[in-house]
Parts: sequence; C-alpha cells; structure tokens
Amino acid sequence: MMIRNLALAALAVIAFGGQLAHAKSQPCRDAKGKFTKCEAPKKPKRCRDANGKFTKCETPAPQAAQPAN
Repeated sequence: MMIRNLALAALAVIAFGGQLAHAKSQPCRDAKGKFTKCEAPKKPKRCRDANGKFTKCETPAPQAAQPAN
C-alpha cells in the first residue's frame, strides 16, 4: 500500500514538473524565425520627490513641433 502511494506521488510530481518546464520554455524568435534571447518585460520606474518618498509621476506635456529653417 505504501509503495503504491509513493509511486502515485512520484508520478504526480513528474507530471506537474513536466508542465512547468514546458510552460517556461516558450522560445523567442526574430522576424526571420531564428531563436533569440527573450527580453523580460521592464517594470515601470516609480517616481520620487526631493525627500525620496514615492509620488505620482507627472507626464511631460507634448512639445509643439518647431518649423525647420
């Protein structure tokens, strides 16, 4: 009975581990279809005030296009 439980637990671990390995191995490809290194999504940078406390980030106003001379 104990061997059966141990075998069942081992089978469950193998099945779960295989699914995790498959989910993590999503390869990144470039435009030509060749494998490339995947880039991790970048976290947004948090804004701080002069005292070092977190504040809301202010969005810069869009600048008007200046005519070329």
